[in-house]
Formats: sequence, C-alpha cells, structure tokens
Amino acid sequence: MYTVTSEIYQETNFKTVKDKDGKITSKFEFTYPEVPKDKDGDLEVKRKGDDAPSHGIIELQHSDATEIKLVGLQVWRGALLLADYIFHKRKEFKNKQLLELGAGVGLTSVAAALYVKKVVCTDVDIGGILDLIRNNVKLNSQLCDTCKINVMEYDFMQEIQAYSPDLLKAIDESDIVFAADTIYDDDLTNAFIRVIDIILQRGEISGRKKEIFVALEKRYVFTFSEMDAVAPMFEYFLKQTMHKPWKFEYVETNFPQYFKYERCKHLILLKITKQ
Repeated sequence: MYTVTSEIYQETNFKTVKDKDGKITSKFEFTYPEVPKDKDGDLEVKRKGDDAPSHGIIELQHSDATEIKLVGLQVWRGALLLADYIFHKRKEFKNKQLLELGAGVGLTSVAAALYVKKVVCTDVDIGGILDLIRNNVKLNSQLCDTCKINVMEYDFMQEIQAYSPDLLKAIDESDIVFAADTIYDDDLTNAFIRVIDIILQRGEISGRKKEIFVALEKRYVFTFSEMDAVAPMFEYFLKQTMHKPWKFEYVETNFPQYFKYERCKHLILLKITKQ
C-alpha cells in the first residue's frame, strides 16, 4: 500500500510519543499573542516568583503515515497557518461562529476555540476521524473551556439534499469558514468547489454572508510537457473556479507566527467571498 507522510514531522520536534497500542501523540507548541485569561475571564497576571504563561501546547493524537484517502489523520502545514491567522485576527473573530471543513485531527478548531465564540468542526467520517477529533477536543479541554466545539460529519461528496438539519444549521449560522489542505485530488477538489458554492449560496439566502479562508501548500512537480515545475493541484483548482461569481483575495502570509513549525514560501491563504 502506498503511503504519504506530512513533511512537518521531519522539520520540527513535536515531542511525539507512541504508546503500547501504537497511538501517536504530539505536542504543538504556541506562543500566546497576549496574556491568557483564567476560567472567570480574568487576566492571569504575573505573581511574585511566578512566570506569566506566555506559551501553550495543543496535544493531539494523529497518524504519522497514511494512504492518500486518510491524510486527514495527519497534521499538515496549512492547519498551522490557519491557526496562526486566527490568533492574528482574534479580536475580529472573537464574536464570530467558525465552521471548519476537512478539519483532520482538529488542530485549527482547537486553536480557534481559544478566541472564537463557537466552533463547528467537520470532516468525512472515515478512518475513525470524528472520534479522533472528539478525543483531541477532550485532550485540550483546559484550553477551550469557554468555547463549545461541536464535531459533526460533512461529506463533500454528498448532495445538499442529503445534508443533515444540524449541518445546514451550522452552515447558516457560521460567519467564518476555514479549510486547510483540502486540494490534493481532482475529484475531491471538484466536490470542495461545489461545497463552497453551497455555503456562499446559503449565506445569500440566510442574509449571513460568509468569508471562506482556504490554506494550502503549493506542491510543485517537474513535467516534461511543460518543461517546468508546476503546482498541478492548485492550478486545477484555479482553472475550475475561473468563471465562478467569487471574489478571490490572496492574504499576505507575513503575519506573526505563533505556532512552532516551518512556514515555507509555498504556503497560500485565500479569502473567498461572493462577488
């Protein structure tokens, strides 16, 4: 069986441990953009002989190698970029409801829960991924005890007629939609484009307009036909959305980095809204 592995595991020490059952747990370190608050919403001020907590950890169970259809069981760079962006925009997003698509093991949703009013974390239920997300939410309950994270299934391949009432409600009530590293297969990309269409249309109907942020890493390959290095997955996405009534904005990725990882130059953050 052909497997793939996220590059981040070789680049950064996440203090990964494997238990006797083969479960892998890593610690994703971050720096707070401001002094964190306690359960009552009060600032945790520095006391005599006590260091103010300037760093935190999101602890996640995940896989270190999977077949392509189960890559959501790993952690990829786009999720960390989105987490950085949410921290950077924490004041703007504070009273918003966030919907994450293709959430994988839940890193971005957990990070968002530190600052966002409500988070709905979704993915397709294969490989036990939804149970894994729920477990990861529990592992980090001390970080997001003031924000509720709802975990539910969102299968991009489903037609809207098959959407559950809870999913439609989550879409309609969301303000900000996030997705990381969901463009790596043409069929999945086509389905993802259809999902964006649906979400933007629901925003028009409900009067609650959506802002969709898509993070991805352009993966280059050399082709003899082009005699050049190209990023076929990203270029396919652009081609398929060329005539959509969407507004594309490339968000500058020079905002502060709060999470510990290698932020490479091929990372892209797109903001998509309805024209």
